[in-house]
Amino acid sequence: MSGPASIRFRTAVALSMVVTLLWLAAATATSRLLMHEMAQVFDSALQETGQRILQLAVIDVLSREEEGVTQHVTALDTHEEYFTYLVRDAQGRVLLSSHNAAPDNFPRFAGAGFYQTADFRFYQEMAVQGTVILTIAEPLLHRQAVARDLVLGLALPLVAVIPLSLLGIFSALGFGLRPLGQLRQQLARRDANELAPLATQALPSELRPIAGAVNQLFVRLGKAFDAERSFAANAAHELRTPLAGAVVQLQRLRQQTREPDTARRADEIELTLKRLTRLSERLVQLSRAEGARLLTDTPQDLSVVLRLVLQDFDRGPDAGRAQLTLPPAPVLSQVDPDAVAIVARNLIENALRHGDGGSVRVALSSQGELSVENDCATVSPQELAALSGRFVRGIGSGEGSGLGLAIVETIADRIGTPLQLSSPILGQQGGFRAALYLGRRA
Repeated sequence: MSGPASIRFRTAVALSMVVTLLWLAAATATSRLLMHEMAQVFDSALQETGQRILQLAVIDVLSREEEGVTQHVTALDTHEEYFTYLVRDAQGRVLLSSHNAAPDNFPRFAGAGFYQTADFRFYQEMAVQGTVILTIAEPLLHRQAVARDLVLGLALPLVAVIPLSLLGIFSALGFGLRPLGQLRQQLARRDANELAPLATQALPSELRPIAGAVNQLFVRLGKAFDAERSFAANAAHELRTPLAGAVVQLQRLRQQTREPDTARRADEIELTLKRLTRLSERLVQLSRAEGARLLTDTPQDLSVVLRLVLQDFDRGPDAGRAQLTLPPAPVLSQVDPDAVAIVARNLIENALRHGDGGSVRVALSSQGELSVENDCATVSPQELAALSGRFVRGIGSGEGSGLGLAIVETIADRIGTPLQLSSPILGQQGGFRAALYLGRRA
């Protein structure tokens, strides 16, 4: 089932129907009025012609020496006769007739005036005290042919005028509704990261209140998003110091105690506090991914950032597990180096944590695609589709926070590139691959 039609289409169709009906109504009324006027003109011509012929007929009949003789008027040349006439006396004898007049087509009428049968329109006039009677006839087919030509003359222009009117309506509506389309395009380009006010200077007066209400909504949404990000960032920052202090105190307590149960519990609490510390760090990264500026005006070399990230991993417990492959030439990118480092660190940590204990392959292509691969069992499509959600942990995730891929997904969305997750790796029986484009924008 198709969705609702656009305002332009619905309005154009409605106006087109109204214009068409008005044109047809006007043409119908005009044709009726003209046909009525034409009937009066034809009757006037019929009457005037009959009266002139009657005058000539009276002279002709009175000047005859013999009464009751029928005389036919001979046509000078062949032509179509619109009028035929018959002159009779009071007894009905034909005294004079046009060359194409058939007496059977001329009924006798009671008096002077207009009469009509199925085929003819008649006018009858009398003279010499009713002894000379003229009946003149006009075929109705003549009037019908003229009326038909009149209707066609009015209808044929409509065949061209109505489509042109419809085209003009569609074009005029397109021009008139262009500001509405511009407003729609402005709104279509907005997302949670682009809440700048809409430009209202060029909008017509009907759309300015709508744009103003949307701008107010953007302001409220911006404040709500800022408050949420600020709370997460501030909370994470504030938690760092007490968590670090608590870890130090537990480490001292473990060194000073001689009771195995107390030491074991201190180890468990320390692991929990370290997990909270990592979670606070992820929250800070997520806040930066959502609110900070991620694109810079000066391109930076991605290779330099990735080398620094891999050096940090080589100094930790997973030293030597991450293998970096870089192109020979520098790969420039407008993505902020801190954002690149956050992406790389989260992807590598995710691969180290969820891998089978083997190496993690980090590669940067010459076009700017960053990919991280690790060996593991195949991830199902359902789990793969949900991995980039917040606080979603994969099977066997251990101490993961469930925010690593969500942070990468947020950064990828804001810089306008998709995060591609695939399992198994192409050409292998298993494995997991995460990739996104970080290269320079055109």
